[in-house]
Amino acid sequence: MLVRLSTRLNPVISAMLRSRLHWLLSSGLMLITVTGRKTGRRYTIPVGYHQVDDALVVMVGEAPTKAWWRNYRGGAPIEAQLRGKILRGWGELLLPGSEEFQRRADASFRRSRIIPWLFGVDYDRRTGLTAAQAQELGRHAAIVRITMEE
Repeated sequence: MLVRLSTRLNPVISAMLRSRLHWLLSSGLMLITVTGRKTGRRYTIPVGYHQVDDALVVMVGEAPTKAWWRNYRGGAPIEAQLRGKILRGWGELLLPGSEEFQRRADASFRRSRIIPWLFGVDYDRRTGLTAAQAQELGRHAAIVRITMEE
């Protein structure tokens, strides 16, 4: 249900992020342009992100039902429209079970109380994301780290 609703809202969200009113959504949403590895087809989608010093982190909920993030296995160029600016960078899929996957997920969960709920994780800020929770998260979520060019 949530996936269908978000898919239906994507054109509205995309238009808003491209407009002068992007600031209403830009604190947590951006547009990324993905190029398919097999087809070469380019498509632009809105995604939630978490910005840290060295990267933008995109957590993909219900990942098995989505395909775009698979293009970043091993890394690939990516284009983003962030806060009204077009940027280029490098996207890389973080492997579930890796220390970075757990660390980036934990940082995203600390950002907002709703994010763990969206991903179905009973998250406790005092203890952080446990290894068991990270392992379970890796079964239905993906994380793409984006490093932007200067």
